[in-house]
Amino acid sequence: MIFKPYYILYLFLFISFSYSQNISTSFDDIASIDSARIISSANMYLNEKAITVTAEHSDRSVGGNHDYYSEGDYWWPNPQDPNGPYIRKDGMTNPENFTAHRKAMRRLSLIVPSLVAAYKITDDRKYADSALTHLLAWFVNEKTRMNPNLLYAQAIKGKVTGRGIGIIDTIHLVEVVQAILFLEKISFFKPDQLLAIKQWFKEYLEWITTHPYGHKERDNGNNHSTCWAMQVAAFAKLTGNNQQMDYVRTMFKDVLVPDQMALDGSFPKEIKRTKPYGYMLFNLDAMAMVCMLASDKNDLWNFKLADGRGIQKAMQFMFPYIADKSSWPFQKDVMYFDKWPVRHPSLLFAGIVYNNQAYLDLWKTLNPDPKDQEIIRNYPIRQPILWVK
Repeated sequence: MIFKPYYILYLFLFISFSYSQNISTSFDDIASIDSARIISSANMYLNEKAITVTAEHSDRSVGGNHDYYSEGDYWWPNPQDPNGPYIRKDGMTNPENFTAHRKAMRRLSLIVPSLVAAYKITDDRKYADSALTHLLAWFVNEKTRMNPNLLYAQAIKGKVTGRGIGIIDTIHLVEVVQAILFLEKISFFKPDQLLAIKQWFKEYLEWITTHPYGHKERDNGNNHSTCWAMQVAAFAKLTGNNQQMDYVRTMFKDVLVPDQMALDGSFPKEIKRTKPYGYMLFNLDAMAMVCMLASDKNDLWNFKLADGRGIQKAMQFMFPYIADKSSWPFQKDVMYFDKWPVRHPSLLFAGIVYNNQAYLDLWKTLNPDPKDQEIIRNYPIRQPILWVK
């Protein structure tokens, strides 16, 4: 029997949700929608060589060949002092900054989840074998692995050699971790491979939760704090760190929702930026993924403050402006406004949790594979098949 797309989406109304692991929905529901794009992209990536931070080095980095290095997006040469410290232009990305390591990590986040998603659909080992080469190169191989810290991320010429907000660069490891978890579940790895990969993430989790840069990122107050929590939850899940997972659950309730969300469900700290639409969507996705990763019997999806604020309120606020961007009541983003929205994971997962058909219908119509690097940068969850049973 052939199911039409609207029949498939209708099935979402009847699924149940498991808070201890992933969404407990039919694998076939997502596969029927996404299988063609997954297989197509996986075949494109199948023979790609691994490229890690060791492939390129910037003379402006004070780190070594294995250290991740990036430069702040919105920092430019000062016209009044061309050789002096850079100055900030919020929302305006400087195309001359060093981006090779960022691009390499985003490439990893495209390739590994795509290949593992294809393996999950087809059970063809060639996809998993290909993904493994990238995982070993980034996290295990002594010649190519990245050091498990971000001491030199989002540097600013003439000002700092690295910053806490650079930790946002590793949001692109969250879905890589989800792919690793699937491969672990099916006993794909050799024991020493899994141990080494987990050791890398254990060390990185320790770094972002103890180093002053990690504390600054945690306490940043806007989408950076949300993305810190999303990463900690993902890496804690992989490494079995229940203490850090509990910390994220408490942080969501006591910090993220009360400090970032207005009574109407908006995020004022994002709206006041020069790219308010994109940052609202980005923070909403990140907050939804915190709920995905950290919910247990103490359900974050349905958590509400006494005044009603919670992720459900945020979804209700933003949904009309995803459905009709022309109704956006605030200023347009100074860059990339025409590139949003895309197939946001918050729409899919909230649609399932809240049995909201409108969210699911809209999710299905949106672009799942944007090509613009700026959009990819703020869209780290692209393979929902990895998040369903």
